[in-house]
This record gives sequence, C-alpha cells and structure tokens, in this order.
Amino acid sequence: MLVAALGIAACGREAAPDRVVATIGFIFIGAHDDLGYNQAAWEGSEAVARAFPEIQVLRVEGVPETSAAVDALEGLISEGASVVFATSFGHRDFAYEVAERHPDVVVFHQGGVEPSPRLDNFGTYWGNVYEPVFQAGIAAGAATTTDIVGFVAAFPIPATFANVNAFTLGARSVNPDVVTSVRFTGDWCDPVLQAEFAADLLAAGADVLSQHQDCTRTILEAAEAAGAMSVGYHVDGSEVAVNGWLAGAVWTWGDTFTDMVRRSVDGTFVSSPYNGDFRGRLATGDNPFVITPFGPSVTSETAALMDAAGERFRGGATPFDGPIVDRDGTVRVPAGTAPDQAEVDAMDYFVAGVIGDVPE
Repeated sequence: MLVAALGIAACGREAAPDRVVATIGFIFIGAHDDLGYNQAAWEGSEAVARAFPEIQVLRVEGVPETSAAVDALEGLISEGASVVFATSFGHRDFAYEVAERHPDVVVFHQGGVEPSPRLDNFGTYWGNVYEPVFQAGIAAGAATTTDIVGFVAAFPIPATFANVNAFTLGARSVNPDVVTSVRFTGDWCDPVLQAEFAADLLAAGADVLSQHQDCTRTILEAAEAAGAMSVGYHVDGSEVAVNGWLAGAVWTWGDTFTDMVRRSVDGTFVSSPYNGDFRGRLATGDNPFVITPFGPSVTSETAALMDAAGERFRGGATPFDGPIVDRDGTVRVPAGTAPDQAEVDAMDYFVAGVIGDVPE
C-alpha cells in the first residue's frame, strides 16, 4: 500500500545546489498499527510530515526482507523520492544496493551497520536500546516471585543478544536468582507462535514476560490473561496490559527522523552524524529509545533504582561495564572495562542467567 501523507509542495527545500527535495519515502516490513516496531517508525514518519508540510511523504507497508525491498525503494525513487528510509534490519543489503545505484539519493537504514565500502549517501541509525531495557529489567527482577522471566525473541542477531543480556543484567542487579528463559520464533511478527511460546513460558513458571518482536500485542495479552506481569517493547502497550504493566522500552523517532531529514534537505548529510552508523545514547542526550512511565505495581524503591540506572547511563556508564561473564563462564568484558559500540553491535553471546537454545 502506497500512501501519500499531507500535501505536495511545488518546490520543496534545497538539499544540494542542483537538487530539490520534494518527496521522501519509507518502507516498513509490517503494518503501521502493529502496536510495535512498525507503528513506532510510522509515527516517526508522521512527525516528518508535520515538520515538512511542503514535502510529500510516501510509505509502503508489508515489504519483506527480500529483493522486494529493492523494488519498493526503486518504486519510491521513481515517484520522486530523493530521501528514503528502509526500516527493518533485513532491509540493509537491499537498501545499500539501491544507494550504490542512486548516488544522488540519501538512503537511511534502521538498525544495521553500514557495509564496506562506505558511501556518502548511505547511513544507518539506531538508539542504544539496551539502556532502557536494563532499566525495564530492574522492574522485572523486582516483580518476579518465581525468579523466572520469559523473553520471546525473533532472531538471534546482535541487537537481540544485547537486549536479552541488558534485561537479564538489570533483573539480576536487584535479584541475583533471576533467570531469563528465551524462545526464538524465527519471525518478526507471528502472533500464533508468539502466543504459543508465551503460554509455554508461563506454564514453565515465568511470571513476567518481555519480548523482542515487531508486533507486541499477543504477548502482552497472554501475560495479562494469565495474571502475569509485562515489560513492553517498541511502543507503550500499557492499554493492553492494564493490570500487569511494569514498564516499556520504546521508540520516540520523531525528533531523530526530523533531524535526519533536515540534514538531507539542507545538503549537510555528508558532514552529519548520520553519514555512517548513528547510535543515540542517553549520555549524549540523543537516544530515541526511552523508558515509559512505570506501572502502578512498581514500588517507589524499584522506581528509584530504575531512575538511578538511567542517571548512570547519562553519566557515561553502560549496562555492559565489566566484569561480564557469558553463560558458559567465559569472561567477555573484563573488570574495569566496557565494550565499544562496534563490540556491542557484534554481540553474539548470552550472559550468565539466560537459558534457552539459540537456533542455527
């Protein structure tokens, strides 16, 4: 579905001496109302449309992580888009291919790491999701009475390892006996399998559920129906988990997307932080990923611990400050050190306290 949002201007804003930006395009792997990843990115695109009412914003939903992404991006460019956003992890290589083909088009990719050789019209962007996820883990660790928290994930990619690890480290910082039981669906959004895995985790004793899935409703509903607690992801799902909501770690893309477009429109993309691998952080005040307001069952003591963790991250600390030991007993981050961004972006292990098989 191709949607044109707001009005089309006659001229647009100058992005380079010989180029005018009148159209911007976005592709999404899922639906704009998935109560999750795609909804958050869609809301960011709406913020762009509000900030630039003279620019046409085109959107394509349901674009899989296949060569269909190339077709969708090429279609947007044929419609006049000179700035395009590919918003799913598996869109990266296809977006890069399009960027190579169209050096006059700025191509953004959400969540990946830029391939080599680096291009002056391609950039990736993300936020340090594991900072708010660590805070949410504190809420889970304080709330569980079974010492088991369940985590439904999509794929074993670095972002998932970082999220599960941060969540577990946060939970164990207040309850060292907590284990995080992980199940992988192998799909960004499979409500049937998500419901099955949520039921399995609850039956195995988990009394808090979290997730790294694009669509979040199914797992929130499963936890709520079972009287369990919920930790949300991507967007605020407290309206679904009215009684069990602890907190959520969610995207607020509006300001980031608007700044990215502004840099592209005014011709300063190449010298901007987005020409490469942009990673917002709490310490630099530009993390588009934040913790939601806390649920009513979060005690003042737990809230204070969550707030204190946020303050540490704003001061430059990370959830992965050493010593960090993986679940096989290997020291991954020595005491007194912290991994750099490239190491986090390549994370491929689980920390002590995580259980569950990792698919090949």
